[in-house]
Amino acid sequence: MDLALRAGEIVTVVGPNGSGKTTLVRALLGLERLSGGTVTRAAGLRIGYVPQRLHIDATLPMTVRRFLSLPLRISDELAESSLKRAGVAGLSGQQMTSLSGGQFQRVLLARALLSGPGLLILDEPTQGLDQPGVAAFYRLIAAVRQETGAAVLLVSHDLHVVMSASDRVICLNGHVCCEGTPAHVSAAPEYRALFGLGTGGTMALYRHHHDHDHDHDSGHGHDHAHPHHPHPQPRPQVEDAGA
Repeated sequence: MDLALRAGEIVTVVGPNGSGKTTLVRALLGLERLSGGTVTRAAGLRIGYVPQRLHIDATLPMTVRRFLSLPLRISDELAESSLKRAGVAGLSGQQMTSLSGGQFQRVLLARALLSGPGLLILDEPTQGLDQPGVAAFYRLIAAVRQETGAAVLLVSHDLHVVMSASDRVICLNGHVCCEGTPAHVSAAPEYRALFGLGTGGTMALYRHHHDHDHDHDSGHGHDHAHPHHPHPQPRPQVEDAGA
């Protein structure tokens, strides 16, 4: 498998269970020993990570503010700035166990953004959210990309939303089955063999609505439908060969 991530790019990785998505993420994070190949990171690259799930015991008292300071304490200013960027300003005093699903995921995103990452990796970050919550979360990711210039690697099954938010889609099934723009991948025989024909139609409807309805988002999250728009100053490039 050969994969390169460029600054300011949103790349979505899709594939059935057992296709290698989690192994790829773990390899990029340095948590998986490779049987072959190499992972090459740009010098000084900082990586932010939003996990697939995080369990916090309901009996454990932990505020959002305390959670953001694990394992290293951060300033109140940095905590509030990161929460604001993730769309959950003012939650510092809330208990983590009292948050809604959408709030919890945004707090995880806020924590991932603390270091000012050049690469943001999200492993199925919207599990358990309803459809409006999923769409809102990915609009937020597109806005973060636009603001920070970070590369974003998404792993998800939310195909019709995620693919519409992506500049590039990579379909895995033990190897790279197909790769390209959302429109290219959704029409590829390899993709349709894995996911069927229905997803392509749903994605097309979503893209039509997103590209032409400007009244609801007021521009928020709209830029990702037009990848030719300029991004902020690029961050270091990540290259992965053989993961």
